[in-house]
Amino acid sequence: MRLDKFLKVSRLIKRRSVANDACDTDRIFVNGRQAKASYQVKEGDVIEIAFGQRTLKVEVTQVADNVSKTDAPAMYREII
Repeated sequence: MRLDKFLKVSRLIKRRSVANDACDTDRIFVNGRQAKASYQVKEGDVIEIAFGQRTLKVEVTQVADNVSKTDAPAMYREII
């Protein structure tokens, strides 16, 4: 699954277009490297998202195309 779609489906970012813009402006890193929106996400990948002053770091635990709102947090695990 593409990175921008994963961010939207997992509800880490609300819209796919916003996720795509975040990738274009160097705010998303996967496994320590800057990632493009077309990056293919796999289980075990570590994604870092820069939200202004705050950085969110998560590990991908599941990749699925359609997930309900209540099941979305099961797609990732926050890393402190």
